[in-house]
Amino acid sequence: MESLQASLVFLIPIAVGIITQIIKFTLYSIKHGFNIEYAFTHGHMPSAHTSLVVSLLVTMAYYEGINSGTFALSAVLAFIVIDDAARIRMYLGDQGRYLNMLVEQLGIEKDKFPRLKERVGHRVSEIIGGATVGLFLTLLFIGLFS
Repeated sequence: MESLQASLVFLIPIAVGIITQIIKFTLYSIKHGFNIEYAFTHGHMPSAHTSLVVSLLVTMAYYEGINSGTFALSAVLAFIVIDDAARIRMYLGDQGRYLNMLVEQLGIEKDKFPRLKERVGHRVSEIIGGATVGLFLTLLFIGLFS
């Protein structure tokens, strides 16, 4: 039982992250048409990064307990990843937008300065969607394997 628990602590978050990315790919393909490159897209609904770390957090809480060091580590990791998904990448997108405007206004050859992505991070709704998917899928998997 101990080795099954150790495996589930690893496998459940990985499975949740992959399923969330498949959901994102499906939704994005419905909206923009099928393109296999969309399977590796960043941003958009739902946040697979958020889903994965929420799943890790819930899995650690269930199997290790909320007073464990692994749960504390998972909580810190979740905070960092969600903060990166929202705030830090939003700033990166802003920089891309401003640099694209600068290239436009200066009339610089666009071959030398290709257009930068302006949407790199997640909207709050996409993070909430990822957290919700991560929570419910994790609880589903825990229920199936317990």
